[in-house]
Amino acid sequence: MTPAEWLRQDAAAMAEAVRSGTLSAVALAEAALSRIDTTDARVNAFTDVVGPRALRRAAQVDAALAGPLAERARALPLLGVPFAVKNLFDVAGLPTLAGSKIERTAAPARTDGLLVRRLEQAGAVLVGALNMDEYAYGFTTENSHAGPCRNPHDLSRTAGGSSGGSGAAVAAGQVPLALGSDTNGSIRVPASLNGVYGLKPTFGRLPRTGSYPFVASLDHLGPFARSVRDLALCYDALQGPEMRAPRDPGCAQRPVEAVAPLLERGAEGLRIGVLGGWFRQWAQPEAIAAVDTVAQALGARQMVELPLVEAGRAAAFLITNAEGAALHLPDLRRRPQDFEPLSRDRFLAGALLPAAWVARAQRVRQRYAEEAARVFGRFDILLAPATPCAATPLGTEFFELDGQRLPLRPNVGVMTQPISCIGLPVAAVPVWGAHATLPIGVQVIAAPWREDLALRVAAVLERAGITQAPVADLEESPT
Repeated sequence: MTPAEWLRQDAAAMAEAVRSGTLSAVALAEAALSRIDTTDARVNAFTDVVGPRALRRAAQVDAALAGPLAERARALPLLGVPFAVKNLFDVAGLPTLAGSKIERTAAPARTDGLLVRRLEQAGAVLVGALNMDEYAYGFTTENSHAGPCRNPHDLSRTAGGSSGGSGAAVAAGQVPLALGSDTNGSIRVPASLNGVYGLKPTFGRLPRTGSYPFVASLDHLGPFARSVRDLALCYDALQGPEMRAPRDPGCAQRPVEAVAPLLERGAEGLRIGVLGGWFRQWAQPEAIAAVDTVAQALGARQMVELPLVEAGRAAAFLITNAEGAALHLPDLRRRPQDFEPLSRDRFLAGALLPAAWVARAQRVRQRYAEEAARVFGRFDILLAPATPCAATPLGTEFFELDGQRLPLRPNVGVMTQPISCIGLPVAAVPVWGAHATLPIGVQVIAAPWREDLALRVAAVLERAGITQAPVADLEESPT
């Protein structure tokens, strides 16, 4: 295969080719940079490409394989694999934009974010930073500063958000792995709409040091990939607490609990339920059909209600508004004109929320988490739609849900927000069915710290052909 053909394989296969000498890391990096160069004018996934850095890093990988520590280099799980990160991750030499205009004048980051460093320590090669909603406050990545990110499977449609560039870059075959963030659904929504796999780990599982915050009590970081094996390998490389001078107080001091070796264990014996009520009421038929397809493949027949889900989502809205507004209040006072109008208005609304409301929202959140824990006393895995619909055309302002005409941007996360509110781990898996060309995702939800179970179920679905993440054929995508 040519390097360009290798780029369409999964990350594990790329790493093995580099490991065996079939492919050089430099050739693979060049292929990724070429793919970005020829496709990104249409997709607009990248805001920065770090070509010289990528080629230097790839050359270091090749040199290590030829040097005295070659055996150690060969053991690296992501050897030579290109990756990219949402532009809220620190990348040395670049300002950390977080999708904004305001941060473009900030000083460049002096060092890479912690998770960026961990992937490079696992042998991977950073190629650039990715488009996103301003300050991660949105679900469509129709960014007025950088331009809208487009869905590679249909360039007239949204890539979702706020990690839209991350999902689109993986779906477009520009990179096999990307990092994103998820506060209310910002990994799972783009994974669903772009037809790739995404993992939102348990709140506190991965350190957030070296990333631009949105809502400290809700922010998660996690990976995107085109295979479950890649998702697991990437997640394992990211795991572990900060060992020196921890800077993320929300990070749990848990050791690495590798999941990649467990994928073959399958789903036998796992108690799997299908979330009903809220999660079917607010879903369009194609979203319900995707969940039913997954449930049938897993033999899951029992419908489950998640108590207090509506109250939990309301609590997440209030907490998001209030914490986000507090973070940006100085700039809201000094530079209101430099915010995107929708973000600015929501932040301003959050700044006016009474403190008593926010305190009550946190109490509701705690009670909701307790109710969810009782449900997980009876089930190991819960299934739900990742989004209420497939990708909508760019510029869509309203859509129909449960017979109501609702604003699109806040409600694309109607399925994800109640889950991230209580920090549960979720693997988003892509299903192709109701649309010939558009995917839609299903959330495979586990109890806290049981990412292994969510990924084992995801692997079963992938092996059965129920889920898949093909590279978009951009030559044939509608324009």
